[in-house]
Amino acid sequence: MRFLLTDEQREFGRSLDALLTAADTPAVLRAWAAGDHGPGRALWGRLADAGVFALAVPEAYGGVGPLPVEAAVACVELGRHAVPGPVAETLAAGVLLAGAGGPVAEAWLPGIVSGAAAVSLTLEGYGPYAPDADAADAVFTVSGDELRLAPDPGEPSASADPARRLFRPEPGGAPVAKGPAIRAAARAAGDWAAFATAALALGCGEELLRATVAYVKQRTQFGVPVGSFQAVKHRLADTLLGLEFARPLLYGAAVELASEVSRPGAGAGSAEGSPGAGAGSAEGSPGAGAAVAAAKVTAGEAGYAAARTALQLHGAIGYTEELDLAWWLRRARPLRDAWGTPSACRARVLAG
Repeated sequence: MRFLLTDEQREFGRSLDALLTAADTPAVLRAWAAGDHGPGRALWGRLADAGVFALAVPEAYGGVGPLPVEAAVACVELGRHAVPGPVAETLAAGVLLAGAGGPVAEAWLPGIVSGAAAVSLTLEGYGPYAPDADAADAVFTVSGDELRLAPDPGEPSASADPARRLFRPEPGGAPVAKGPAIRAAARAAGDWAAFATAALALGCGEELLRATVAYVKQRTQFGVPVGSFQAVKHRLADTLLGLEFARPLLYGAAVELASEVSRPGAGAGSAEGSPGAGAGSAEGSPGAGAAVAAAKVTAGEAGYAAARTALQLHGAIGYTEELDLAWWLRRARPLRDAWGTPSACRARVLAG
């Protein structure tokens, strides 16, 4: 069995890296944090043109998915470049709405694929906050077997990452779909949100390590680069090992999710009044959920460890907001805790 990315998948990652390198994402991040979503939404549209948001949406609604491995490739690159916006939430919403089916899927999924719609959401068991709800075109909430469209994003809450604002959606809103299929779709969407966040955390950690290695090569002390000191080398090596151990767990979770999509009967069932709901979607399973949780806790902890290493080895300059690296430093811990805290993920792994 081959556990390597194909040439096409690697080329997809390289094309996204080139696109995002040319986009000057630090400037986009600063504008997003200041409340100017224009540059971020323009970048969002280019990512959609590259096929990123189609990866979680079935072909029946204009997508090409669900394709978890390609989604992992994309989210690692988006995390490496700290792309702002509800990336994991929009991908998870694609899975959620595909599972719900019916008019709500037909109304929103083509817009998600094209980039015209950015979506945030909250799910039971993952906390009350909807990231970047102020910039989203819709905020979906799930309560029991009801899927609702939140009437208002609500008031913002404090966030460690100023470019990833948290909102508590206003309660209420008319149900847009309901039935047993909503619970199954919400479980699958939760897995996808955690999975995409794990990939974003891995990419964030990789960029923090890359920038730190470059810095210790050029900063000198006692007439030599500080990167030549054994203590610095060991700290960087430990950081690299953490990230490299997380990578196979991430792609292992992608394989588990892909196997759920191809499992006979996956996505069977529909929301009330929604014939054909769930076409091409996965219901989720304890096996896939445990694999996703293992990837999430490992990638999240590795990304956060990379942030601590980067901050220490950059010295006082690492604290300054003028340094672009500060945006990655402030993002690592929120990504570690979003869509499954380390303790919750470990408990899910142990539960099997």
